Amino acid sequence: MDLENVTKDVSPVTSRLIRKPDKTSGFFSMSDMMMASPCINKKLFSPGPTHVLSPVTNLALNMDNLAGLGSFLFFLSPLSLLIQVCSERRVQRSKSFCNHTEIEKLLDKELIGDFTKPFALSTVEGKDQDLKYITPEMMVSALSGQLDHLVERIVVIDCRYPYEFEGGHIKGALNLHQEEQVEEYLLRTPIAPLSSDRRVLLIFHCEFSLERGPGMCRFVRRRDRAMNEYEYPNLHYPEVYVLKGGYQEFFHHFRMQCEPQGYRPMHHQDFKEDLRKFRLKSSTWSGERSKRDQYSRLKKL
Repeated sequence: MDLENVTKDVSPVTSRLIRKPDKTSGFFSMSDMMMASPCINKKLFSPGPTHVLSPVTNLALNMDNLAGLGSFLFFLSPLSLLIQVCSERRVQRSKSFCNHTEIEKLLDKELIGDFTKPFALSTVEGKDQDLKYITPEMMVSALSGQLDHLVERIVVIDCRYPYEFEGGHIKGALNLHQEEQVEEYLLRTPIAPLSSDRRVLLIFHCEFSLERGPGMCRFVRRRDRAMNEYEYPNLHYPEVYVLKGGYQEFFHHFRMQCEPQGYRPMHHQDFKEDLRKFRLKSSTWSGERSKRDQYSRLKKL
């Protein structure tokens, strides 16, 4: 590496130290050393604690006489400074790759979406690593009021089609199977807890919680992030979950918690036409949303 180019990226004083060692001794002059760093200057020429410096620098500085000063001069040699500059460049380059997504990956395992507190509900592994899954047992515990000291309201979003919902659903669940419905209910006027010490939880599910439920959960988080773009990492709904196994699994274990106490699958023989109609509507809405998203991105350019 060309030393001349390196000196362009460092401070004027450091550049001077790299270029101008003392001509007679081969080391840097005392005046240059005093200018190099207020922190080093203070330690060399006045008594005081060393905890503000690095362990390596402290080791060199913690000498009872000036004989130790000769050892310390190595740390200010052109070679040492060159190595330090190169190291700092690598650190800066690595930092430049950090973004919101990487930060979320580091914190998402333990903290809710705004990184302020741990999750209120115990989670389990599921199909998608980016989502938080809960068991039917955890769902019943939460809905029965066992977490009232932490949770103010639980909103259960059933993303199945209406004919499925009418055949049986979890008590108190809302049937919102289109993104437009979810956006209208949850995001146009976000639900906020009355007390800052308690939370609003969203729990999504569909028949098996493989596609529609997880997809709607991601949609809400994506729109929530967009709405709070300039207040990151704030969110209206920082705590969202997916019911593992969906309604099928919940109904199998907790039939009494459903109303009516039935289970109508999506591919029911009597509702083929309904399925075709709702799938067509979902495709149309997704296409319109994609166009709106593209238009919004173009407006920001």
